[in-house]
Amino acid sequence: MKYQKKLYQVLTYIEHHLDEELTLDKLSTLACLSKYHFQRQFSQYFGISTTAYIKALRLKQAGYLLAFRDDKKFIDIAFEQNYESSEAFSRAFKKCFGISPAQFRKSPPWFPWQEKLNLFENLRKTMKEQDISQKDKARINVEIVDFPSINIAAYQHRNAPYLLGDSIQKFITWRKQHKLSPKVSRTFNLVYDDPATTKAEEYRFDLCAQLPSAISTVIEESLAAESAMRKLVIPAGKCAKVHHIGSDEQFGEIVGYLYGEWLASSDVSLRDFPLFFERVSFYPDVSEHEMITDIYLPLA
Repeated sequence: MKYQKKLYQVLTYIEHHLDEELTLDKLSTLACLSKYHFQRQFSQYFGISTTAYIKALRLKQAGYLLAFRDDKKFIDIAFEQNYESSEAFSRAFKKCFGISPAQFRKSPPWFPWQEKLNLFENLRKTMKEQDISQKDKARINVEIVDFPSINIAAYQHRNAPYLLGDSIQKFITWRKQHKLSPKVSRTFNLVYDDPATTKAEEYRFDLCAQLPSAISTVIEESLAAESAMRKLVIPAGKCAKVHHIGSDEQFGEIVGYLYGEWLASSDVSLRDFPLFFERVSFYPDVSEHEMITDIYLPLA
């Protein structure tokens, strides 16, 4: 376990310092292992080299910037991901995902992209779950709050989870058209289904933006015209709230705890409204470990 913990510390350090130069000397010193053997030990334990792991995380971030931040220039994305030129970045991206950054921005192939990333995501998810289970679950702090009523515009994603990227792109475009950026409009997700137990074609997930108190005629007409958009209300009421700092990978553990141990030991009952998230800060605007999400479970 001590050996495992050292290597896990390296994974965490890499995630938190992607914008820095991550040398073999630095990482082996962090793990308190000889630099002559560290790379082999890391690869043997995780099935991937540190170099490949770092590159995958950086290219994942680049992919999100390409797809969801169309105002970002290729050269800026390249520099942010520690590439010396847009040409070097383009070669690395195409070698990893089989498509150029320009092609990806125009039409992201979400299925092969996610399939490729799953090799790395499963590694991170497994290690994070082990880390959570080694600590007391009491560290998941649950607070009972009174949530106010909020009017929202909801983009309804009704498709496989891996195709959520297409819906996010359309939702972002709609927000931009109506000047409802996250700076002026709070961002929510209505979470109807568990992706682990729901058939892909039956998966439901809403991407939501808070509407202004006085809704313009243009927005009203847009909501009526767009088949995937609808006007909804998150009703006022009590909620169990978990303030989460970190990536989405820990949502399953937190939501499972709320529905399981916490609910069983609490004198409360559930309200007829789905679980929902508020995205306070999100990837790729901040690093995954810096993301802030408030998780709400509606209570009667």
